[in-house]
Amino acid sequence: MAVSTTTRAQTVDWDSIRNDFPVLQQSHNGKRLVYLDSGATSQKPKVVIDALNEYYSRYNANVHRGVYKLSEESTARYEEARVKIQKFINARSPKEVIFTSNATGSINLVAYSWGRANVRQGDIIVFTEMEHHSNIVPWQILSQMTGARLEFVHITDDGYLRWEDIDRVLQLRPKILAVTAASNVLGTINPIEEIVKAAHSVGTLVLVDAAQAAPHMPVDVQKWDADFVAFTGHKMLGPTGIGVLYGKRELLESMPPFFGGGDMIREVHLEWTRYNDLPWKFEAGTPHIAGVIGLGVAVDYLSAIGMENVREHERELVEYALEQLSQVPDLVLYGPPAKDHGSAVSFNLGDIHPHDLAHILDQENIAVRAGHHCAQPLMERLGCAATTRASFYIYNTKEDVDALVEGLWKAREVFKL
Repeated sequence: MAVSTTTRAQTVDWDSIRNDFPVLQQSHNGKRLVYLDSGATSQKPKVVIDALNEYYSRYNANVHRGVYKLSEESTARYEEARVKIQKFINARSPKEVIFTSNATGSINLVAYSWGRANVRQGDIIVFTEMEHHSNIVPWQILSQMTGARLEFVHITDDGYLRWEDIDRVLQLRPKILAVTAASNVLGTINPIEEIVKAAHSVGTLVLVDAAQAAPHMPVDVQKWDADFVAFTGHKMLGPTGIGVLYGKRELLESMPPFFGGGDMIREVHLEWTRYNDLPWKFEAGTPHIAGVIGLGVAVDYLSAIGMENVREHERELVEYALEQLSQVPDLVLYGPPAKDHGSAVSFNLGDIHPHDLAHILDQENIAVRAGHHCAQPLMERLGCAATTRASFYIYNTKEDVDALVEGLWKAREVFKL
């Protein structure tokens, strides 16, 4: 990876970044792999893979529990990663960074721990029409458990949240509003800072699903002022099975544990238990140590590039993609213009089913996602059962966009459009 430490924006060699990712070096039938499914999971640079191998081969031991050298090094690397993530999202303290299994685990932690302690019958929970299922289903379950009422923020035809809906639901003074920072289908980047300010003005807490934001753009939790922020490691160059929940310290302190067991305790007796301090109160049992360490290395990698540079690279790439895709006959694009568009680009091509289209593209060694993308309510709003989605990341270039467009023209020939 070629990055200057001075004028980064002008010296990032985006073409060379691809060389850092072993899986991208393969080809099929003479065609290089064009990976356009980073919205589902990103590929991993060699430095992350090496970090996992180093942990398991050199200092594999449990954290927080041993006084011998291996355990102490494992613990140090684990907690160093927490500090890296704290700085990456500009949290006030490492104690506000909770390790979970993924963004889904983070949202469920809030819904079960904060939700069961604070939501009662008749209270209102709000989420939006563009949410991933992981930011819908936990709130539905909480509503069923407590008798709370669900309200929704709908979207415009061009993929933005309806501000009149936000104003309407906030007049009801809901307990919490759950909103994605960037849609995994439409690519819409939502104005989180404005939404949080409006919600706080009526005493409503805000949980932000940043799974599609943290990998692709600067995230400053203090600037957002969100109460909870959830994201996942595997979408931002890290291992699978590791996620992060950021929460304001005063909220986390007041919440009961989600899981009970080892490491989340200070002392245990037959009839009562005193819980551990933050952040360990929410990290019961042996954690995904290698995953945490690997995520810390992934954060180092992204920080070296600069998240402002990541965002600008993807903005230019998506702008080019939207221009080129719009020239393909019979293709319908979903979502806002490039200036408000994240890394995910969804479309349908004529009457070709997205799964059939993805199969044709796979024959060209182009990997895209096809389906409802865990966003069935949004599919209902769009009036389709599924879409094809190309999602871009730091290792993609305009050459990948050109390959995608060429593949779409081939699909038109195959299906005689």
